[in-house]
Amino acid sequence: MQFFLAKTDPDTYTIDQLQRDGQTTWDGVTNPQAVQFIGSIKKGDLIFIYHSGGVSAVVGLAKAVSTGRIDPNNAKSKVVDLKFVRRLDPPATLTEVKQSGLFADFLLVRNSRLSTMPCPENFVAWMRKRYPKAKF
Repeated sequence: MQFFLAKTDPDTYTIDQLQRDGQTTWDGVTNPQAVQFIGSIKKGDLIFIYHSGGVSAVVGLAKAVSTGRIDPNNAKSKVVDLKFVRRLDPPATLTEVKQSGLFADFLLVRNSRLSTMPCPENFVAWMRKRYPKAKF
């Protein structure tokens, strides 16, 4: 199982909507690098949901219920089906991630505009320590 981080602008789709919907198709990604990362997601992988657009925080966790695949509406993009797992409260802010000094090589810190990315193991360990009751 791998971990990824997927960003969404809360004006477009929120963790509240994912929780209410239960499941969604994650789409709309056009950056070639992010599209490649979506294509590498496998069923069972866990995805940290990140709110951008001023919030800048990891707010929840989802599980891939499909493998990343070509978007039927855009051959240059890929999609993956995600199922809501849980909220992460309080959210882990980008400021906290950066101030930890532990993640200089994490794309979230190096290329904050990228919408989908794999998570390094040290970030996953940091999140597990931060949310011990979350059991992920």
